[in-house]
Parts: sequence; C-alpha cells; structure tokens
Amino acid sequence: KLKEETMIGAFGLGFYSAFMVASKVTIDSLSYQEGAQPAFWSCDGSTEFEISEGTRTERGTTITLHIAEDAEEYLQESRINEILQKYCLFLPVPIHFGTKTRKEGEGDDAVEITEPVIINQTKPIWSQKPSELTDEDYLNFYEVLFPFHEKPLFWIHLNVDFPFNLTGVLYFPKFKADFDPNKNKIRLFSNQVFITDSVEEIVPDFMRLLHGVIDSPDIPLNVSRSFLQTDGNVKKITAHITKKISDKLAELFKNDRAGFEEKWADLDLFVKYG
Repeated sequence: KLKEETMIGAFGLGFYSAFMVASKVTIDSLSYQEGAQPAFWSCDGSTEFEISEGTRTERGTTITLHIAEDAEEYLQESRINEILQKYCLFLPVPIHFGTKTRKEGEGDDAVEITEPVIINQTKPIWSQKPSELTDEDYLNFYEVLFPFHEKPLFWIHLNVDFPFNLTGVLYFPKFKADFDPNKNKIRLFSNQVFITDSVEEIVPDFMRLLHGVIDSPDIPLNVSRSFLQTDGNVKKITAHITKKISDKLAELFKNDRAGFEEKWADLDLFVKYG
C-alpha cells in the first residue's frame, strides 16, 4: 500500500506518461471488495474523461493504450521488449510478454500447452542476503547486466537498512587499454525500478569506474541535481559506499596479498584515480 502523501506522485508520473504515445487510454477495472461493480474509464489526454460501467467479471485491471500514428514503433515487439529489458528487468512483480509452447505427454496423447513468458527477475541478487549467494550467482548476475564482458575481479554487496536504506552490488571490472571512464556502468534503482545510469551526484568520479547496481528508496528522484549534491541522505550513502570499497581493498591486501598484487595491474588505475 502506498502512503497517501506519495499516492499522487506515484500514480501521475507513471500513468499520465501513457499519453506520450497514446491518443486514447481506457481502463476496465474491478475491485477486490465484495459487491464491487466494474468501472470503465476513458480519456484522450485532455482535461476531460468519461466513467461508465465496466465489463470485467474478475478482480483486476486492464489498461489499453490506443497508440497514436506518430508512435506506431511502440507496437513492434522488438521495441516493446527493448523498453521492458531496460526499465523493468528487475521489477518485483512478474511481467508476462509473449508466449512459449511446450508438449506435455508422449505420442498421440501429447498435448501442446501455451504459457506466458516471464521476462524479468523479481528477486535480483541485491535484494537477497549475501550469505544465501554463491560466487556463481554474482558472476551470472554480472553477465546479465554486462553480457560479453570479461569476468570481474571481485565485488562488494551493499546491504544497509539504517540510518538509510541501501542495497546493491558493485563489481571491479578488468580495465582494458581502450577503457572509457565516461560510460555509465552503475545503474540506480528505487525499489527495483530502474531510474537512471547517470549517477554523477551520488558517487564520486573514481567510483564510476565500477560496474553494478545501487538501489535506494532514500535517494530523492524528483529534485534538481544541485539539491542531490547537498542532500543529507545522498551524502551519507556516498560516504558509506566509499568506505565499503576502501574496506574491501584493505581486506584483500591484508588477507590475500598475492591476490592483491596479481590484480594490481587492474586496480592501479582505480586506486590512483581515487
């Protein structure tokens, strides 16, 4: 349930953006409450709308976007999939897009069953406890985020719930001669919803050499960048991430000096930049 003070912003930001691509939006909805009547809502993006009796017979909501002529690219399966992969890959609720068919049974008794395809991971590793994860889990997740990249050197799992909420996984990549420090490789999420991969105001320059994800509902999303730079929570989060990285490097140096020296050719740029 959303708190009252966040209801309007959460609804408006997501819902009214539908009119960027739709000439008309309709909603057919039926409440879970006993005795509720289905409701149908229709709007063409103007300040007027219509509400009438809906047709749903089961609890739930159907939202239909009537795509405008100048936005027909959003009817293409590949374009929709591209958007879902970028913004919804880790949403905490399953997203069905497309179908797959499988056979159940053998021979003449075999029956084809069509099932929806779930395209997102509802419980990414940063939302899980580090003690429940293996090295393979972290490496597989890295491959999901950055396919065709070399395996990372090591990683840091962020997991804080006081005095602010912060989770995430940051990886130390192998640096190549053609490495571009300006490419945005850290993705910011809020409750598993992708926000941006431009995190200049949240992490120092040298930390943007890292790859991975940061998830924090305590980072304000609807304010100016200058405000972010002075926000108390953002400053605490930045300081915590910096300390975790320093602690990780110190731990590696102390507990595995040989491994540290072996990785130094890749760490050299990061440490000197920092």
